Amino acid sequence: MAIGKQLSDGNPDGTILGQNASDLIGFYGASGASQRAGSNQASSNLSSSASFGTLQQAIVQEIMATLTACSLWKGSA
Repeated sequence: MAIGKQLSDGNPDGTILGQNASDLIGFYGASGASQRAGSNQASSNLSSSASFGTLQQAIVQEIMATLTACSLWKGSA
């Protein structure tokens, strides 16, 4: 399979897209968006209920942690 344009220049510190949280970045032809941030991103807002158990909560927290680690959202207020 052919490889498209490589963004990395081999820098040991990695490759960064965008210079700050307000830079717009888009994927797969979609319009660019800045880093999401909001108080509802805090994991403390999650709680178990009759229809949303601890397993679902753990899955959502893992998704949140992944998005935060990739800087695709801020992760807190």
